Amino acid sequence: MWKKPGFDVEANGLKNELTGLLGIRSLTGLRLLNRYDVEGIDQALFDQCVSTVFSEPPVDNTYAQLPEHEGTAFAVEYLPGQFDQRADSAAECIQLISRASARWCALPASTCWKVP
Repeated sequence: MWKKPGFDVEANGLKNELTGLLGIRSLTGLRLLNRYDVEGIDQALFDQCVSTVFSEPPVDNTYAQLPEHEGTAFAVEYLPGQFDQRADSAAECIQLISRASARWCALPASTCWKVP
């Protein structure tokens, strides 16, 4: 997913850093895409999570595959063992949604609420 124009504050900030601090004057545009690798859930749960966990539909564009592009692209990812807050939050949200769809939602301190 990537932010729609006007909501792409993080991408614009990174572009300004690259042009201003590193002097890359030929950089005229930048898109920042967040990719989620998800496994171990069914297609229905994944489809539900696309618009609730992985994106905000009013401000994000989502894709099942990377969109076609011209220019240079590169990827950045956490090293094994490094904490990835976005991935951790997504995993927790998927866990909550999947338990809710099973009609039970576990909360801290062993308190359980039945979802009507």
